[in-house]
Amino acid sequence: MTPANDEPPTGRSHSQPKKKRKSDNAFDQWLQRGLHQMFDDVANEPVPDDLLKLIEDDRGG
Repeated sequence: MTPANDEPPTGRSHSQPKKKRKSDNAFDQWLQRGLHQMFDDVANEPVPDDLLKLIEDDRGG
């Protein structure tokens, strides 16, 4: 159950940024590089014409 003042149970506000540890930052960088290595080629492929037609048809155009 959420407290009446809508704050997290720890008493910290959602607006307060959490301090990142160096190990968190290193993991984020490692993950970002790995994801780019795996998916950049796929993300840079052109969108198939059939899919573009479906999107346009859905928009009503």
